[in-house]
Amino acid sequence: MLAELPRYCDVGTKRNAKRYQETWTGYKLHIDTADGEIPITCVLTAASVHDSQVAIPLATITATRVTNLYDLMDSAYHVPEIAHHSRTLGHVPIIDINPRRTPGLKQELVQEAKRQRLVGHRMAEDIRYGERSTVERVNGGLKDNHGARTVRVRGPEKVMCHLMFGVLSFTVLQMIRLVS
Repeated sequence: MLAELPRYCDVGTKRNAKRYQETWTGYKLHIDTADGEIPITCVLTAASVHDSQVAIPLATITATRVTNLYDLMDSAYHVPEIAHHSRTLGHVPIIDINPRRTPGLKQELVQEAKRQRLVGHRMAEDIRYGERSTVERVNGGLKDNHGARTVRVRGPEKVMCHLMFGVLSFTVLQMIRLVS
C-alpha cells in the first residue's frame, strides 16, 4: 500500500481553521498517535496527497505495533471504506461526519447537538472524539519546536530522516512528561 503513495516534492493546499487557503511546496508527514501524544506511525508522502489516502496503510501499520481499540479521525476521513477497514482491524471507528456531502445534514446535526445539551446527554463517542486534539498538538509541537516547519534538505529519504529526528525528540519529551 505504501509503494502506491507518491513521495515526490510537489505543491500542497489546504484550508486552515479560519477557512483561509494555505499552500506549501514539499512533502506531508502523516502521523498516527496514541494517548499521551506519543507518535506511533509516520508516513511521508507528496504534499498533494489527501489524508484519507493514507488512513488505511497508517492504521494497518499501527495495528501491528500497538493494541488500540479506537480509530479517531476528523471529517476528511468520513469514507465507508476507511470505517470498514477499521472494523476489520477490530477497532471502533470514531469518524466525524462530513455534512457537506448531504444537503440539510449540517442543520440536522446542529439541532441534535442542541437537544443533547438541553437534556445533559453526551455520547461516549463524542467524549472519546475530544481526545483527537492530541494529534493536532503533536503536529503543532513538531512544527513549532522540533524543526518540521522548515526543512532544508532535498529528497524524500533526507526529509524523512530530518523529520524523524524531530519525532524522536518530541516522543522522548512526551515520555519524560508522562513519567514525571
